[in-house]
Amino acid sequence: MPRYLIEASYSAEGVRGVAQKGGTARREAVEQLIGSIGGTLETFYFAFGDADALVICELPSEEVAAALAMSINQSGATKVRTVVLLTPQQVDAAAKAVPQYRPPGG
Repeated sequence: MPRYLIEASYSAEGVRGVAQKGGTARREAVEQLIGSIGGTLETFYFAFGDADALVICELPSEEVAAALAMSINQSGATKVRTVVLLTPQQVDAAAKAVPQYRPPGG
């Protein structure tokens, strides 16, 4: 299954929810959500900076990843950014398939 990094930023409402229910409850809710769409939660961390939480998970497809992002973002409590992750072996395969590129004006 494809692996993704999900960076979550909480609104004031989202921060209040984490403060009330706690970090463990938030992790459990995320794990349940990801499991409900056929995915697996690998890692969940809270963070300081632009992202309030970082999630690494496996999801069945890009369509499922997009649906997950839509579901979370429409809540208004959390905004997510989804990044596709590649293994070193996948990058090796990509490097072997690099096409010739002619830049503009070249």
